[in-house]
Amino acid sequence: MRHLVIAELRRLLATRMWGGLLLAAVVIGGGMMGVMALVGPENFDPPMPGLDTETGIRSILGILGYTAFVPAAVGALAVTSEYRHGTAAVTFLFAPRRWQVLAAKLATYGAVGLAYGLLLAGTAAAALFAVAAARGVPLGLPAGTVLGLLARIGLAMLVYLLIGVGVGALLRNQVAALCVVIGYVYLGEPLLMTIPGVNALYPVLPGGATAALTDFTYLADAVSQKLGSPGIQLLPPAAGALLLTAYAIAAAAIAVILPMRRDIP
Repeated sequence: MRHLVIAELRRLLATRMWGGLLLAAVVIGGGMMGVMALVGPENFDPPMPGLDTETGIRSILGILGYTAFVPAAVGALAVTSEYRHGTAAVTFLFAPRRWQVLAAKLATYGAVGLAYGLLLAGTAAAALFAVAAARGVPLGLPAGTVLGLLARIGLAMLVYLLIGVGVGALLRNQVAALCVVIGYVYLGEPLLMTIPGVNALYPVLPGGATAALTDFTYLADAVSQKLGSPGIQLLPPAAGALLLTAYAIAAAAIAVILPMRRDIP
């Protein structure tokens, strides 16, 4: 098993994917957070509460959660590339116990997802604290609370990468898998929030669970206010964490079980 994990790591490091993913974490975390903090949420269109308020800090941190389509897309690419380039059959010939190969992939990409999430959170924290200090703006939350929220966002990125792996194992077609994960995370869930009645499902979806985990209620409250509908009640943070964990386990199960039962083209 250890040799399979090492082989997967070598395979990953031989591609440009890992470097691009880590670069994306820095650009999205540090770059995006730095720009938002420099401009100031109060200068957004529409305006949001400033950095000196609790709502303002939670809002700009919560916005990072909507970049989860990036690790989800990488997870989908990681699996579908095996089928697109025909390497899955060769891999299973050399390691006929498929569950071990698939478990090694999950362990490898789980580590990649964790590294992405930690780098995203770390660079976002550095940018936020640095820009706030340069502007002389006191943050609306203690530093420990901010770091805790960013750590939750980082862990959520790991879950989304595993969800992408599960979608890739389910669909196997690379274009279809990418369309599903990017379209669903980036467009699908925000669209659901605008549909009266249907938006009641939002709290139990991955995006709603992420918002609950990070206590990001601003967007849900804004949509409800615009529609004149009752507010969307998110789950408690602990329940959001449990639900995201369940999604990660389900995605991992799909990634292991489906390829064991299917023929490899």
